[in-house]
Amino acid sequence: MNARLEVVASGALATIQDLGRLGLRRSGVPWAGALDPARLRIANALAGNAQGAPAVEFFVTGPTLRAVDAPVRLAFAGDFPVELEREGRKMVVESWRSLTLQPGESVRAGPPAGGRVGYIAVAGLAVPPVLGSAATYTRAGLGGVEGRALASGMRLVAQAQEPGTREAILRQAPEQDGGPIRVVLGPQDDYFTEEAIADFLSCEFRVSPQADRMGIRLEGPTLRHRADKGAEIISDATVPGSIQVPGNGQPIVLLADAQTAGGYPKIATVASADLPRLAVASVGAAVRFRAITVAEAETLARQREEALGHLLQQIVPMTLVDGVDLEAIYQGNLVSGVVDALAPEHIFNALE
Repeated sequence: MNARLEVVASGALATIQDLGRLGLRRSGVPWAGALDPARLRIANALAGNAQGAPAVEFFVTGPTLRAVDAPVRLAFAGDFPVELEREGRKMVVESWRSLTLQPGESVRAGPPAGGRVGYIAVAGLAVPPVLGSAATYTRAGLGGVEGRALASGMRLVAQAQEPGTREAILRQAPEQDGGPIRVVLGPQDDYFTEEAIADFLSCEFRVSPQADRMGIRLEGPTLRHRADKGAEIISDATVPGSIQVPGNGQPIVLLADAQTAGGYPKIATVASADLPRLAVASVGAAVRFRAITVAEAETLARQREEALGHLLQQIVPMTLVDGVDLEAIYQGNLVSGVVDALAPEHIFNALE
């Protein structure tokens, strides 16, 4: 049985994304897909979906979603609060869990902490693939819902949930790596002066307000091109993670929706293990780079996948007592404790 989920408010650039439209860059079609694939996979696992299923990705402020005619199960990945409206009351629960909405109930995803992107998976979300993927690429109107970002009034089709659906929670949230972003120099690092390469690897950059799904412009020391090479090349292939440097000397890191070729020299390429961390960084966040080899980048990718596998094993059924979701009660502050009037310094948990 299908269920409908209404977009009451769209939030900021909320789109349907999966793991991307791979294998078509030679034809000029970008990957698109999630900026942080690991979090998308976690959200889907919490919702009971295949890890690569389509889900909602949002920036800064999430959408408000309402179940219309049947129970709908949602799951949230990212460090953001979730405001649940149930039976006319509002409560705030943490993310990294699933939640089933009954008809008429709604949730609103708040701003992510320490980043700008969050994910909401919907159990059984039905989005027709375009060129093999449901990922939304708005510049060409591909995938997603009508090829564009979510808008108020849209309705998503999902799988209706049976009564007594057991919720899931991730007991151990992912740890944030605060170290330098690791890169492989090139393929056009020979277009830059020695001083530029040294500055690139030793100085701090900041994420500028010019940051979206296509790329991030960084602000920092000017990276000068060699006079005998210039600031342009014959256009060649780019990939997400390519770091282009135009004539103004300020780096541009290409992301999932970026063009497939470009004419600016590429000083380095971000290791795939670190690209999501940079892709979701907040405006103003400090960034440093460290050079590694291709072999080291491949090792990091394998280690990241292994760590994600261990993390997914931390997804467990939600604790219920007589059908009561204790996580929601504690986080919603509906039960905070009982005070003994004769000994007010003693506070007893009301559910112990």
